[in-house]
Amino acid sequence: ATLTMRFSLLLPFLAASSCSAWVTSPVVGSVRALTCLRMAIDYNDPVVAQEFAAVQPLSYEEVEEELQQSGIRPSAAMNEMEVKLMLVEMRMRLNGKLKDSTPKTKPTKFSSKFEEAMWTKPAFEEFYNDLKAKGDVNMLNVVAEYVNDPKLGEQRYGKTYKAIIRKAMAALTAPPPVKSPTLKFSGFPANMGEAGCKMTLEALGPIVEFECEESDDFPILMGKVTYEDIEAAKKAVEQYAGMDMGMGTQLELISV
Repeated sequence: ATLTMRFSLLLPFLAASSCSAWVTSPVVGSVRALTCLRMAIDYNDPVVAQEFAAVQPLSYEEVEEELQQSGIRPSAAMNEMEVKLMLVEMRMRLNGKLKDSTPKTKPTKFSSKFEEAMWTKPAFEEFYNDLKAKGDVNMLNVVAEYVNDPKLGEQRYGKTYKAIIRKAMAALTAPPPVKSPTLKFSGFPANMGEAGCKMTLEALGPIVEFECEESDDFPILMGKVTYEDIEAAKKAVEQYAGMDMGMGTQLELISV
């Protein structure tokens, strides 16, 4: 009840000042930048209270650091409570917990190797989000810096953070998890044509459904394939996911 009351009392003030409170910052490894607090949070929602309870023990510096990881720098005029509420909304928005959250759209060009890994390596994204849920800002920074520049990351953190770097590399190289016979694919050369693409994937097992089209941005094929069984889908991911096609792109096969 006390938490709900605090939210309710703060809401009018935050609604009036929110759009000036968010300032984008060119942070290395930024994944998805938010620029304005849209006050989409229902402060009487138990889910919001739960998220706030996870943020409350964090220090101001830890909260600020996590915000900056996503390209957000709080205004110097904001107090600690306002910054923590900002982090609550950011976490919920990025996790798709807000009703007005827009679907995530994959960039046509990545700003960093870290951003690319978050979009194209499901196992790494899960690993990084697990670290974020634990609130370990130092680990988050180490992982992001290492992915962006492995050589420099090894020099700086190779001894002290050897274990976490090993886990990050394992997540980067792990094949995407396969949870169904249906896969979304992207990256096969456009000159293969639909028939050639289907033939390539069908060599791993009988196909039930197949959709294919050429990308508007690159000379590659993208689409969806459904195998008769999940084992064939696993073989496809194992054989082709991450394969370098020699055009600056890698094959992507993601279970849906």
